[in-house]
Amino acid sequence: MDPQQELFSTLLTELKNTGYDVYDGFLPPDNTPYPFVYLADNQQIDDRNKTAVFGSVYQTIDVWNNNPKKRGDVSQILLKIKGICRAIRRTSNFNWDVRNIEQRILSDTTTTQPLLHGILNVEFYFD
Repeated sequence: MDPQQELFSTLLTELKNTGYDVYDGFLPPDNTPYPFVYLADNQQIDDRNKTAVFGSVYQTIDVWNNNPKKRGDVSQILLKIKGICRAIRRTSNFNWDVRNIEQRILSDTTTTQPLLHGILNVEFYFD
C-alpha cells in the first residue's frame, strides 16, 4: 500500500475511536453537529533512493466548533489529535515518526454562524 494511503487509513481509524464525528473526502452536510474533525488533504514526498522507500507525508487535520467562546475545547481536541499522531509508530508496511506539527486556531466567518477553525499540519517521516 502507498505510504500516504496507509497513514490516512490509520489516522481515520484512530480518530474515529475518539468519539468525535470524523469526516474525510468531503466536508459534512449542513446541520452537522459541532464540534467535528475533518481529515483533509495530504501530500507525500519520497526521498531519493533506488533501493528503499522512505520520505515524508504531510497531513492536514481540521477541527470546527460553532461556539467562538469555546476556544479551549478546540485546543483540547487538537491536543488529543496530536497525541494520536505521535502514537502512530508502526503500520503494516512502514515505521512512522512525527517530525513537525504546526497548529493554528482561526476565526471562520465563511458561514452565517461564526466558527472556530483549528488546523493541524503534521509532518510524518516514514521508512
